[in-house]
Amino acid sequence: MVTIKDVARVAGVSTATVSRVIHDGGQVGDACRARVKKVIQELGYRPNTNAQALVSKTNHTIGVVTPKLSMSFFGTLASGVEHTAREKGYKLLMANSLYETQSELDAINSLRNHNCQAIILHSEYSDEDTLIQLAKDIPGLVLVNRYIPAIANRCVWLDNQSGAQRAAEYMLAHGHRDFAVVTSIYQNRDPGIRVQGLKSCLEGVGLKLDKQAIAESTANIEGGEQAVKELLARGVKFSALMAYNDLMAIGAIHALFDAGLRVPEDVSVFGFDDLPAARACRPRLTTMHYPIEEMAAYAADLAIKLSNPEFKPGSQTHLFIPELVERNSVIDHQES
Repeated sequence: MVTIKDVARVAGVSTATVSRVIHDGGQVGDACRARVKKVIQELGYRPNTNAQALVSKTNHTIGVVTPKLSMSFFGTLASGVEHTAREKGYKLLMANSLYETQSELDAINSLRNHNCQAIILHSEYSDEDTLIQLAKDIPGLVLVNRYIPAIANRCVWLDNQSGAQRAAEYMLAHGHRDFAVVTSIYQNRDPGIRVQGLKSCLEGVGLKLDKQAIAESTANIEGGEQAVKELLARGVKFSALMAYNDLMAIGAIHALFDAGLRVPEDVSVFGFDDLPAARACRPRLTTMHYPIEEMAAYAADLAIKLSNPEFKPGSQTHLFIPELVERNSVIDHQES
């Protein structure tokens, strides 16, 4: 096996110089750097990252913990982290929390056992005190889609309330006055915040969202179907349906068609996330674009910076704003 000493001998430099070239360090001339890189390529040298980590107590590894990577939203999140990891020369480790607090903590500890200093966490259920303590223990920990004032400078989050308000304003501008909501049964903060955003917008124009017009289920296609069936069974009358996410919106469209209702002629449907499925379904889904891939890439860069002992973090927060994407699932309401 080719070693760093072999590279140094053939290139006619010290092992320290080879190490600086490998890690893009300074104090190496351009000609020397090019020669060392050529020798590395010719000899087929591969750095022993495990050995490097043992010596330096750190390694170039970034971890991602999400509830379920097989879901489109979290897969997109992981893709954003991977993009930054590749740019920065970091390896990527991923783990699922499976919507369980202990599994989430176990996943974080597993990454720490691999000497992972930069961790991107999409936390669903861990309480704030636990996350604040983790932030103290893990310098490179960054939360995505969670805002905690005490550690705001390591929170990359979305303004869900303004996103829901913008969606409601759009539906109101299209003449809708009878609203219903299909939302997630999962006990994280996003569903409640989005429903509250809708309510506050409606209250601003003298309308009220009745409790009977809100149905909860799992945040997937099947959940959207089930929630709409529940609304219809209750006899709720609505021309505008707001969904917690695009998958629930697509399931809702299926259930509406099964009930003999047309989308958008009878019921306009609005999603949230702007997943690829929103462009593939029929009608194509009007939705709020959740820049999760951009947020994840930004979070990964922040985590890498925070994991560097020499980096001095500021006090700024990292807030992203969703944007409305207009397609075909919402039209002007016509009174029958």
